[in-house]
Amino acid sequence: MRLRVPAPRHDSAPAFEPGLLRALGRIRKLAPQLEEQLRSAAGDPKRHKYKRDQRQGGVDGRTALYQYIYDDVATYVSGVFASDETRRHLFAAAAELVYVAGWMSFDASHHEAARRYFTLAVKLAAEAEDAPLAGHVLRAMTHQATDLGHPKEAVDIATASVEHKRYTLATPRERALLGVVQARSLAAAGRRQEARAALLRAEDDLAAAKPGDDEPARVWFFSEASLAHETARTLWALGDLHGAQDEFWRSVHTRKTDAFGRTHVVTLGYLGAAQASQGNVEAACSTWAQALDSMNGVHSGRAREAVINMRRVLSPYRNRGISAAAEIDERAKAVLRRVA
Repeated sequence: MRLRVPAPRHDSAPAFEPGLLRALGRIRKLAPQLEEQLRSAAGDPKRHKYKRDQRQGGVDGRTALYQYIYDDVATYVSGVFASDETRRHLFAAAAELVYVAGWMSFDASHHEAARRYFTLAVKLAAEAEDAPLAGHVLRAMTHQATDLGHPKEAVDIATASVEHKRYTLATPRERALLGVVQARSLAAAGRRQEARAALLRAEDDLAAAKPGDDEPARVWFFSEASLAHETARTLWALGDLHGAQDEFWRSVHTRKTDAFGRTHVVTLGYLGAAQASQGNVEAACSTWAQALDSMNGVHSGRAREAVINMRRVLSPYRNRGISAAAEIDERAKAVLRRVA
């Protein structure tokens, strides 16, 4: 299977990590037991990394994961396999780990490294003949392109993420995730009707998810709170600040904050910004106080950006004698010194 993914225009052409490329090009015999070794390594530890990333952010733990990919995963996927099933299992496990490395880089705001890992993960998923996994990684690339202000590229990648088996073979929860990220890319590109249609489809897909579904570990986090967060960002891009505020509020109040510390901070940051944009600075400061309280133990470029944005939004109010604004500004400065 060969995937045609639009080449990102905001960076130079993909420069894959040399060690991985060399390993992928070598031919070495592997004993069949290596399949179980990689699947085991990419099982519980992988799920743990997904959960740690949601709780603490992507800065922590990246170096260890990168080293594991270079030292072990690259070796495992570079051989002649006992069976085609073994090959596909190995490449799927490798693709998921490389994807996690990309997502952690993205969360740490290391965008060039994230793009390289995502691109390689798509190729590994294609080798594994795992269409839903390829769609999942393309969804992450859509998220990144949208955040970096490249809406046309984001729409192109999002369209690829939901094409054919990438969507039809995915579980309802994963289809909802693909769809809501596509909706935000469409909204950012000014395609309002398509964005709203994609939102409705994502809501229907998540409603179809049932307890006991055989779902991949990579979608464990996507719930009503996640859908509300992405819906809010889509509505904001569509100019509906009131609707966005309501959805951010719903996300905050349906999320399990102990498991999603990083995401909780980011959502509270957006909620406060929505409140401030509608002139309710006191409410924004109250929301941002909760966000700053939740920053303990979080090491995330996106959470840090949320704190930077608090100060940016508050800048017009610094000399107006609003005590709550002054207090949040000072607290935000202290947090930025700590997490720099």
